[in-house]
Amino acid sequence: MANVETTITGGIAHVKLNRPEKLNGLTLPMLGELIAAAHHVRRNKGVRAVVISGEGRSFCAGLDFGEVMAKPVKIVPVFLPRPWRGTNTFQEACWAWRRVPVPVIVAVHGHCYGGGLQIALAGDYRYTTSDAQWSVLEGKWGLIPDMSGVQSLKELVGIDVAKKLTMTAEMLSGERAVELGLASEVADDPLAAAMDLAHELTQKSPDQLAAAKRLFNRSWNTSARTTFRRERAEQLVLLMAQNTAKARKAAFAKAGAKQAQLAEARAAKYSPRVLP
Repeated sequence: MANVETTITGGIAHVKLNRPEKLNGLTLPMLGELIAAAHHVRRNKGVRAVVISGEGRSFCAGLDFGEVMAKPVKIVPVFLPRPWRGTNTFQEACWAWRRVPVPVIVAVHGHCYGGGLQIALAGDYRYTTSDAQWSVLEGKWGLIPDMSGVQSLKELVGIDVAKKLTMTAEMLSGERAVELGLASEVADDPLAAAMDLAHELTQKSPDQLAAAKRLFNRSWNTSARTTFRRERAEQLVLLMAQNTAKARKAAFAKAGAKQAQLAEARAAKYSPRVLP
C-alpha cells in the first residue's frame, strides 16, 4: 500500500501523506513516492494547482528514525546526490515540489516536524491551524535540516531566526509560525482553505501561474538588473500566449457584465414610479 496518495480532480492534484498510525513519519520508500508524485504531477498538463496534506492527526512528524536506521546500509545510496539535479533523495523529496510549474499549497495540522517542515517549506503557500506544532526538530537529535530546509529557511526568515530555530529545535505554534514567516496563514480548516485557493487558481491562466512561480523562484535573490531582464522575457512570452488572450477576453466579459448590472441597478433606482 502506498503511503503517498495522489488524486487529480478538476485540475487540482491532491497529494496526501498516508501513514497516519505513525503520524505520517517519513520512510525511505515514502521519499521515493514523494518524488514520483511530483514527477507525475509535473508531467500532467491538466494540473493547475497542487495541495499537499497529511492523513490523520498530523501533517508529518518528520523522518521515522526507527524505520530508517533499522538498515543503515540503505541510507548510503539515497544520500548521494544526483549530478544532474544537485539533490539527493532526501532533498529531492522536498525540492521536487519547487520544480513543479504550478502553485503548490500545503495544509498543515497537528505535527509539522523536521522533514515534514521541510516538505511544507518547499510549497508556495502554507495554511496551518493555530495550534499546530512546528519545529526544526533535527536539532534535538544533534543534526541539521538537510532536506533542502536551509535553502527554504533563508528565503523565508532572517538568518538570526533560522539559526535559533535550527540550534534550539524550538516548538512553535501555527500562529507563531505565521508571525515568523514559516507559514503563510492560519485557518481553522487548512485543507478546506487550501482547496479553496486551489480552485481559485484553476480559473487563472496556467501560463501566468507558471511564469509567476518561475520568475519569483529564480529572481528572489538575484540583482535588480537580472530580475528586470527576466520580467521582460516572461512578459513577452505571455503577451503572445493563447491563454493570455483567453484570460483577457474573460476579464473584459466579466467587467462588461458587471457594468451592465450596475447600469440596470441605477436605472431601476432612478426610474419614475407609477402611483396606483
